[in-house]
Formats: sequence, C-alpha cells, structure tokens
Amino acid sequence: MKGGKTKADSKSKLGVKMTKKDKKAAKDPNKPKRPPSAFFVFMEDFRKQYKEKHPSNKSVAAVGKAGGDRWKSLSEEEKAPYVAEAGKRKEAYERNMEAYNRKLAGGADDDSDKSKSEVNDEDEEGSVEEEDDD
Repeated sequence: MKGGKTKADSKSKLGVKMTKKDKKAAKDPNKPKRPPSAFFVFMEDFRKQYKEKHPSNKSVAAVGKAGGDRWKSLSEEEKAPYVAEAGKRKEAYERNMEAYNRKLAGGADDDSDKSKSEVNDEDEEGSVEEEDDD
C-alpha cells in the first residue's frame, strides 16, 4: 500500500475512530484575526445602508446577494477606498502577526506595543532625571 491509510491509522489506542475535529489543532485565541478583503470592508458599510433602507428585512442571504450585485456594479474608482482600507488593515495584521510570532518564539517578554527604541528612550530619560536629583 503506497501512501494509503490503514484502518489502524484512523483509530486511536482505544479503538475509537478519530474524527477530523479530534485531529485538528486547537486555535490560539491570542492569534490575530486575518484582515478582511476589500469586498468585506465594502460589506460593512453596505449592511448599514441596506438596514436603513430595508429595516424589516431579516434575511442574511438577501443582504449578501444585494451587496454582491452592488460590488460587481462598482467601477474601479468607486472600489478604491475599500481597497485602500483593506490594504491598511492587511499591513496592521502583518505587524500584529510579526509581534505574535516573536512572542511565540520567546523574543518579546513584555506585552506592550512599544518598539525597543521607544523603551530604551524612556530608560535613558529616567536615568537623566535620576542624575539631576543628586
């Protein structure tokens, strides 16, 4: 059997069949959420507008369908602000992921958002104040 799974591979030690849910790694609640695409940034605004125009509509599918149709009808110039906002959120996500990965690797012990240079600047200012007090 080349690369195939045997029945023994899909069962745990107790003989109980493992599900995909059991095999899947647990999610880390501290991991930053992925940023929304330009379409989802657009949908945030569109949902508010749609809800104001159609307050009695409770169908999520209807809002999604109307939003998708509206997005398709937008020109590139009309989509530009949403693309720009999605880009900003992506950059923020990438910074947050770098910090998260450093924290996982044990590189950063403090939970502050300050960079190392800002922390060093404050330490230097504090030492200058101590010298003035003498």
